[in-house]
Order: sequence, then structure tokens, then C-alpha cells
Amino acid sequence: QMKKQCGQKLLIRMKTECVPCSLNLKTQCPAGYTKITNGSGIPDCRYYLEIKTHTLSFPGCRHHCMKEFEQPECCQGHWGPDCMGK
Repeated sequence: QMKKQCGQKLLIRMKTECVPCSLNLKTQCPAGYTKITNGSGIPDCRYYLEIKTHTLSFPGCRHHCMKEFEQPECCQGHWGPDCMGK
């Protein structure tokens, strides 16, 4: 019994929106993603506030999220939707 499916695992990473660090504790990753940072996240970004005619920039925090995704592929010598062939 030869293996027909040779799926590849991909890791998809993303970062949440930059917000004040004190508010970032409750930030959740999108559905299906796992939070890989703790507490108030990583203070590596800036967020902006518009006040009348000025835009102010403040240091903020964001979380890093990760999702494992399997990309289905046929093994060598197989093809088609059911990976038949040879």
C-alpha cells in the first residue's frame, strides 16, 4: 500500500492590530489561530490617535498568532483529486 497523499504542513503567522499595551491583554487571535505571545503581547508597534488636526503616535503592543494548515498534495507518480494514477 503506497502512500498517495503527501500533504505539506504550513505554518501561517499573523499579528494582531496594534493597541495600547494595557488593552492588549484581552486581545484574541482570529478564529483558528493560536496566540503564541503572552500577557500584553510584544511592544513592537505604534498606534495612532487623531485629535482634531493632529495625528499622535504612541507605542503599543500586539500579539503574534499562528495557525497550522495542511496543504493537500499527491505523492510523486499520483495525480488528480483522489491522487490515483501511476
